[in-house]
Amino acid sequence: MHMIRKWFPALVLVLGLSLTTTFGPSHSAVAASASELTRDGKAALERLYSKSEKARIYGRDAHAILVFPKIVKAGFVVGGQSGEGVLLIDGKPSGYYRISAASIGLQAGGQTFGYALFLMNDTAVGYLRENNGWAIGTGPNVVVVTEGVAAEANTTTLKNDVYAFPFDQKGLMAGVDLEGSKITQLRR
Repeated sequence: MHMIRKWFPALVLVLGLSLTTTFGPSHSAVAASASELTRDGKAALERLYSKSEKARIYGRDAHAILVFPKIVKAGFVVGGQSGEGVLLIDGKPSGYYRISAASIGLQAGGQTFGYALFLMNDTAVGYLRENNGWAIGTGPNVVVVTEGVAAEANTTTLKNDVYAFPFDQKGLMAGVDLEGSKITQLRR
């Protein structure tokens, strides 16, 4: 029994990492095609715009939009999430990024979802580029937009650095969030 307690944390970590690598995108898939990621990112943004007029307001005023069309999240006690995105400036690709996070706690299942991060000023865009990404919670202020927050959005209320819209949630896990996420630039 003592041996089980001693090795249990390592076993949980290995299980979580294997789930993350099994369900997350592989590095060979990452190299598949920048044009595919751009196409998928633009299509995901249009789906978001078709469902939310308020997202269009953010998009119209944003200096750049970082779109993660599909993030895969899976876990059983230990979990992880990962996805790839495209940075769009004036509708054109300006860089490619990966978002990833690990978590531990009461969780089981899997899901997919997307995120659009509206970078509202040059400071946020500069931070992303100069640091080759960022860990959410450091750097630019990120506000996750829920339906209630979006209902109050207009050109005079858009004062934060980054607004994040989750969309296209499918799966068995509850909630989507950016807490603990790290965004890193992909080298193409």
